[in-house]
Amino acid sequence: MKIVVIQGPNLNMLGIREQNIYGPMKLEDIHSQMKGFAEQNKNEIEFFQSNLEGEIVDRIQECIGDADGIIINPAAYTHTSIAIRDAISAVQLPTLEVHLSNIYQREEFRHTSLTAPVCAGQITGMGPFGYHLAMVGMTQILNEMKMMKDQQAKAKTAQAK
Repeated sequence: MKIVVIQGPNLNMLGIREQNIYGPMKLEDIHSQMKGFAEQNKNEIEFFQSNLEGEIVDRIQECIGDADGIIINPAAYTHTSIAIRDAISAVQLPTLEVHLSNIYQREEFRHTSLTAPVCAGQITGMGPFGYHLAMVGMTQILNEMKMMKDQQAKAKTAQAK
């Protein structure tokens, strides 16, 4: 199974920007931990980061037929991007939204996520550990989907006999 991790604007600056909010860990370190978890669970993982909304939309769309699930931190676009929301909805893949900080404890404008309603779930405020939780959650979702497909295939085979 393949998971695509999509990171939004300014996440390439982790470890440098506002460490009091986002912590000292760099994006590469977070990705390294996620890769280790994926390998342990025999999942393929791919990472993508962009500061540009259209590139994020393009990458989400490219997941059709290429990925089984998406983990996304839309960052500031969480609160503004109908385009990213629509792309997530259109691809119909299980998607988990992650935020390092608790967006509901921050400025009022960050309290609304346009993308969360089209995601399977949202993890917020757990720092880098939130990405690990997203990997656990996505692995569970994908395993359950596989199990359901296998059961449906068995039922069809039994009906055909």
